[in-house]
Amino acid sequence: MVKLDEIQKRLLMEVADLHEVPEGAYNIRSNSASAGRRSTAHIEIVSKTDVSGLEIHIAPGTKNESVHIPVVMTQSGLREVVYNDFFIGEDADVVIVAGCGIDNCGTQDSEHDGIHRFYVGKNAKVKYVEKHYGSGDGTGKRILNPGTEVYQEEGSSVEMEMVQIKGVDDTERTTTASLAANAKLVVRERLMTHGKQRAISTYVVTLDGEGASADVVSRSVARDDSFQKFDAKIVGNAACSGHTECDSIIMDNGRILAVPGLEANDVDAALVHEAAIGKIAGDQIIKLMTLGLTEAEAEEQIINGFLR
Repeated sequence: MVKLDEIQKRLLMEVADLHEVPEGAYNIRSNSASAGRRSTAHIEIVSKTDVSGLEIHIAPGTKNESVHIPVVMTQSGLREVVYNDFFIGEDADVVIVAGCGIDNCGTQDSEHDGIHRFYVGKNAKVKYVEKHYGSGDGTGKRILNPGTEVYQEEGSSVEMEMVQIKGVDDTERTTTASLAANAKLVVRERLMTHGKQRAISTYVVTLDGEGASADVVSRSVARDDSFQKFDAKIVGNAACSGHTECDSIIMDNGRILAVPGLEANDVDAALVHEAAIGKIAGDQIIKLMTLGLTEAEAEEQIINGFLR
């Protein structure tokens, strides 16, 4: 593995909780090049030949294994588009950890657009963790535009944890999913914006098979002059169940737009959307201040608990 500097190591810790080379399969991408890769007996990682990106093949029946594919960028002005395809075999049960960290100390914008496609086999289970993080004192922006496509076969289960808490100036996250019979999708998005940051999250989940279900929940905080948009649509084409929820805290001059979308094309499609946007309750702050916290410290405690 290529030796990483301290900034790159810090970014890896932020987006993938890595303090050292992970166990199992991994590919670490640094400034548009592979900094290290390892396949295992059941998980094969190979480079694409037509575009920049990877193919990750997980053998049927693979259990209790993980794949780490984090990206770090420290060169100002670097822009890239990466295509990663995951082929998860039947009855597999794996954890996939992705994420991107950008440290921009220059004047040019740095951008990473990651397109991830998941082909999840029958009765397979996947937990997918994607964290985004930005740092650096340059005037150039830190831009992340993830695109995620999920194709789930019968009886499969996918749990997705999408996290963006700090430092990303502009992001447009687009997630689409198609679920066969008895497939299950759970999405938990956690997001905080500040300054003049902008974050757009768009989800379109299509429930095509009987017994398919989806639960898409976003929790977010918009501070300063930032803007957020949460656009979630669930399409029920069979006897299925779907739920979307946007729960947001708005502060300062922040703006939040929640756009619900439910489309029922079957009489037995049960679809629900919930949305709540509001400021931090004054009594919560007062209660914490009686315990010795300042108002600012009380706000931070509430936000940290809300986004946990």
